Amino acid sequence: MIFSGVSVSVAGEVPVESGHPHVLADNRACWECHDGNRIIVPSLEESTALSPSTPPLTAIIPDLYARSVHGRMLCIDCHRRILRIKPPHQEDEPEKVGCARCHAELARRPQPGATTPGSPRMAEMMRTIEHYSRSVHACANQDDHEQVNATCHECHDSHFFNMPSDKNSPAYADTRLVIPQLCGKCHDEQLESYTTSVHGMELLTKGNPKAAVCTDCHPAHRSTGAYLGAFKLQSADTCGSCHPHSLSTYRGTYHGKVMRLGDHYTAKCFDCHESHKTLAVKDPRSTLHPDNRLKTCQKCHDGRRRPLATAGFVSFAPHAHTMDYDRYPQMWIASRFMSGLFWSVLLFFWLHSALWYYRERRERPPSGPPVSLAHPLVSKVRGRHVRRFSLLWRVAHLLFALAVMTLLLTGMTLLQSGAVWAPVLVKLLGGVQQVGLIHRLAALLLTTLFVAHLAYLLRHLLRNRSFPWFGPDSLLPAWKDVTDCRDMFRWFLGQGSKPRFDRWTYYEKFDYWAVFWGVFIMGSSGILLAFPHIAGQYLPGWSLNVATLVHGEEALLAALFLFTVHFFNNHFRPAKQSPPDIVMFTGGQTLEALQRDHPAQLERLLASGRLEQHLVDPPSPLATTAAQLLGLLLIFIGLALLFAIVGPYFWGR
Repeated sequence: MIFSGVSVSVAGEVPVESGHPHVLADNRACWECHDGNRIIVPSLEESTALSPSTPPLTAIIPDLYARSVHGRMLCIDCHRRILRIKPPHQEDEPEKVGCARCHAELARRPQPGATTPGSPRMAEMMRTIEHYSRSVHACANQDDHEQVNATCHECHDSHFFNMPSDKNSPAYADTRLVIPQLCGKCHDEQLESYTTSVHGMELLTKGNPKAAVCTDCHPAHRSTGAYLGAFKLQSADTCGSCHPHSLSTYRGTYHGKVMRLGDHYTAKCFDCHESHKTLAVKDPRSTLHPDNRLKTCQKCHDGRRRPLATAGFVSFAPHAHTMDYDRYPQMWIASRFMSGLFWSVLLFFWLHSALWYYRERRERPPSGPPVSLAHPLVSKVRGRHVRRFSLLWRVAHLLFALAVMTLLLTGMTLLQSGAVWAPVLVKLLGGVQQVGLIHRLAALLLTTLFVAHLAYLLRHLLRNRSFPWFGPDSLLPAWKDVTDCRDMFRWFLGQGSKPRFDRWTYYEKFDYWAVFWGVFIMGSSGILLAFPHIAGQYLPGWSLNVATLVHGEEALLAALFLFTVHFFNNHFRPAKQSPPDIVMFTGGQTLEALQRDHPAQLERLLASGRLEQHLVDPPSPLATTAAQLLGLLLIFIGLALLFAIVGPYFWGR
């Protein structure tokens, strides 16, 4: 066959073409001197007497060469500048034979019977050459810049190399068994550590070829420096190719999530388990043995770059999950509680919203004005609005909405770290650390609003000690809320009339008190996660696992509730005008809207003669337009967040 323009022969064949003065029909002329079975190793005195310019003979064992991948080739196919059989073979400096040169030329030449150059195998060779040229092995050696770190010949002996194509064959298994010694020629320290590791013991002592070898983690042709960020970011997937369950649980932790977002400084598999000297956790020498675990955590949480790891870190479970009660009972219990809360709330209110939508779409508006609007006083004040929210409440609501949306944006980026949009957003915001800072600032704003609200309520109650705690102006749940909810469902099903709500409906009270629950759950868990070194001084490490779970689940519940149920109740009901409802931005509500949503309040104000005390002028056209634009913007952001949060559960992560 023809190889790179030079005749390649098998035994007994005579090449048709050769550019050499001495036609070599086969390799026997080369074996006369280079036959490894006949070369006599010189003694020490003879070696000393040899001229430094006389290189030692390369010993080739013909039988091994014949079984190699190059066994059908002539020596002169690679050593092309041979001018004479007897040494010196060349007139000038000996030619350096390069594997890439021949393989690249072969890939560019048409194969027998083919109309286009190359073949799938040759294309793979070209990709191998390209990968190698960018690898750490192809870089200049630090001690000798004229040499590269490793050539092809140092790993694949060009005269004897024969990689079996069948990965299930015994020959392929035998090849894997020698890889550590092959790499250890240059990486002797790593080989020494690997030999005593669980991987090395499995391979070298038990002879299991499926155990991890050097090239499983460091692909020979694509090997990069282990100090590079790209290598670190890929390391978890590399380990996960053999340990898929551990990879899955690691990705559920903070460390795994931020690494998927591009933070290669976080704890990775080899930071905890070590890379070459991986030992079983129960081994006293292991870095993850309970006696050594705190020291391992303190490699990253060292008191300088991060707060110093404390005693609770020892019982923190970096691979904790919710499916194993025996190993992680706290996670199992917390998961079942949060799942029950999550689905009970959402399913109830989603059903509530669906039935409400159905009922309002079917119900025809009654003929004639409602009774309350026919009141004589109403005709005198028609056109004015009833004040529903003060300026303080409106500003607080706006800041609250901005804080919540910022928290969800930054927090869900971590929770949905596998989504395609998450790393992009993190990069736009300046990186994982910057996103974390924004999240904490938004949390601080939310906490400030919550504390200020509590102070406002306390001041109001102290100044008005006769306040009716369960009256119509109170947000405390009352028995009427239970009956209103029951009657509402009866109305949904056409079994009764719609309840006549006063100032606060039962679903508005739920919205209000849900914030208290959410701030308590997410706030307390967030504090633990923000200050793990302090939590670790007083609480066991599993509390951080539970805090991570609860924090994320409650945030997801809040997002789904706000952007589906809350948005429907206030903006998307058929009986309302086209969204948005701007009452929370302008503070005032038309008499018609008050009659529709809170008829009992309107009747109470008319009966007591206090309606005029609650009237305000309608907002100007400019203020109305501004409120509408602001409302639409917040609705758009909320729905975009909802799509980004829910989407990955449908199209994958």
